[in-house]
Amino acid sequence: MTVSRRAFVASTAAAAVTLQKTIARGDVAPADVNSTIRAAVLGVNGRGRTHIHHLEKQPGTEVAVLCDPDEKVLGVRAEEFAKAHGKPVDTETDLRNVLDRDDIDLVTIAMPNHWHALATILACQAGKDVYVEKPGSHNIYEGRKMVEAANKYKRIVQHGVQLRSSPSIREGVEKMRNGVIGDVYMARGLVFRRRGSIGNQPDEANPPKHLKWDLWQGPAQERAFSKRLVHYNWHWHWDYGNGDVGNQGIHETDMCQWGLDVGLPSEVVAMGSKFLWTDDDKETPEVLTSNFYYPEKNKMIQFEVRNWNTNPEGGVGVGNIFYGSEGYMVVHGYSAYETFLGPNREPGPKRSGGDAMTEHMSNFLAAVRSRDASSLNGPVETAHNSSALAHLGNTAYRLGRKLNFDPKSETFVNDPEADAMLTREYRKPFVVPATV
Repeated sequence: MTVSRRAFVASTAAAAVTLQKTIARGDVAPADVNSTIRAAVLGVNGRGRTHIHHLEKQPGTEVAVLCDPDEKVLGVRAEEFAKAHGKPVDTETDLRNVLDRDDIDLVTIAMPNHWHALATILACQAGKDVYVEKPGSHNIYEGRKMVEAANKYKRIVQHGVQLRSSPSIREGVEKMRNGVIGDVYMARGLVFRRRGSIGNQPDEANPPKHLKWDLWQGPAQERAFSKRLVHYNWHWHWDYGNGDVGNQGIHETDMCQWGLDVGLPSEVVAMGSKFLWTDDDKETPEVLTSNFYYPEKNKMIQFEVRNWNTNPEGGVGVGNIFYGSEGYMVVHGYSAYETFLGPNREPGPKRSGGDAMTEHMSNFLAAVRSRDASSLNGPVETAHNSSALAHLGNTAYRLGRKLNFDPKSETFVNDPEADAMLTREYRKPFVVPATV
């Protein structure tokens, strides 16, 4: 389906009307702590299923709309919903029609990466609160625009990094702040996922009739449909995804920044390649090592992606390791940490357990009711920073050289070639606006 400029402008105008109604009623959604929060889930093929489950299990919350440009997927999810919850749910293929509705308080976004920022911005403009999956953005420019939109429209925006709400991980960070491993100077993020070849799939003359391909592509430049993209392998194509550093890796880039108490770095270098499946359709590297240096704090982050057979490090394959003057801390996934102290690596404090996703969704919904964005565990600013770290590593890899970055201006230092990769050419009418 081709979406006309007129249709897009009309839907944007309707969203503006919704926004004015929200402001008129005092920017409260909802005001009564006992009222029901009505949610729409945007993107229901993969991670959106988890959103549906966790929203429905939260008291005082209901899923009112499922939205996906794939009508086949949408139909299956609607049937599953009715069977699981004993009630029907509305369905919609175009998120803009969802945002036009006055009866929706918030949206959760589990669409492909290239849609995350624009969907978040449009939702904020329409007066909706947002839970957006990682990565918050597809590039650095649009991550900053997400922050501006959330602040301008006073929206509650939570980033889907559930480890931020894990009681175990929060305890571990607190102990690092209190010196359990001494002066912490380095963090490592590890994503050792066994991902094989995706083979080769040709372009096709026509997309499947059940898939609204124009909507699926959204902000990306138009290209022919191919099974190599839909529904998961878009992660490994630059137009839509960011490789594993921008997939699973955002949990770990976020954890690195949180544990080290840093934001964006000043120096970036990266190296990697496709080593095993050099002729499959993946564009992103199978192996990638990125280093980020913070000279003003004398700290650094090292991030590693390995996509095939490999050893765990420090007992972890997906997680983090923090190094300090008195020992080191290992973070396992989303809900466990352990420490090892001194030259003999004596076991120190540790903790595991807890349902991080339930806690994270609960934290988001509590903030929606209180209208207190400062109570969020994963606010929009952290979405921008953790995603930007991945984008910086990918940019250094793609350019094949060390980059100097100015965290204040969020631009590269005297480097027009790198600056050009801070954003993308957006396809009208799906444009991330310069002024939100």
